[in-house]
Amino acid sequence: MIVDHCLSFARQIPSPNCSERPAGVPIDLLVIHNISLPPGEYGGRYVDDLFCNRLNPRGHSYFAEIAHLRVSAHLLIDRHGGVTQYVPFNMRAWHAGASCFCGRDNCNEYSIGIELEGTDFEPFTAAQYDQLVRVTELLRRAYPQITPARIVGHSDIAPDRKTDPGPCFDWQRYRSRCA
Repeated sequence: MIVDHCLSFARQIPSPNCSERPAGVPIDLLVIHNISLPPGEYGGRYVDDLFCNRLNPRGHSYFAEIAHLRVSAHLLIDRHGGVTQYVPFNMRAWHAGASCFCGRDNCNEYSIGIELEGTDFEPFTAAQYDQLVRVTELLRRAYPQITPARIVGHSDIAPDRKTDPGPCFDWQRYRSRCA
């Protein structure tokens, strides 16, 4: 259930990396991403740390490249299907960066961003698909302008910069359950 723009069953870790949405702009796009920190490693607190500006640049050689970033997502679905919410849905999370959908720039203004713990190179888990379908259904009820045609990957809105959720994300498996 969504209560006060938050998933009632999600672990809540507020990110400072968010802002008000523009007035009168409906939420009508769902963007699916993938993330793992360090790349290809799962579990731990590093995604939380990145989204909350606490990532230690000396914690891993890769972290020095990204610790300065100010990014977030609305949700993270981990490999076991657990959900963490960083930004309420009525706020703008900083997940899409320079982006465009159907001629509209700045997708952060009108989208919800969901990160799946994973990479472009490994299949996602059944638990992640189950939870993503559950969350998608709840979001579509709360924000009915998110139609199936308005559920995209990060690579669809930033094709010159991004590849996620990647070739291992099974769009057919997901879409067949979200019809």
